[in-house]
Amino acid sequence: MDIRSSLEGLKSLLGTASTAPTTTQPKSAPASGGSALNTDSATLSSAGSEVSLTAGDETVRTDKVANIQAALAAGTYNVSPMAVASKLVDSMLGSAG
Repeated sequence: MDIRSSLEGLKSLLGTASTAPTTTQPKSAPASGGSALNTDSATLSSAGSEVSLTAGDETVRTDKVANIQAALAAGTYNVSPMAVASKLVDSMLGSAG
């Protein structure tokens, strides 16, 4: 399974559009004439870029996010399996809700 196609599927379920392309930026080789084995590169996903773009979004309810993060860390966050299943089916069928 290709993770990029999975992320695109997740984005379509969540109703988000891809805004940033995947970027590969090689690390420069050492000045002492290092070989290809000493060259590193990093690939940043578009999902990471989208998260950083929404960090300053005023529509994000940071107080609610903080409360959910605290409940997750404490192990007290509970979600009804029926509610998750219902939203998932609605999303797959294209229902508004």
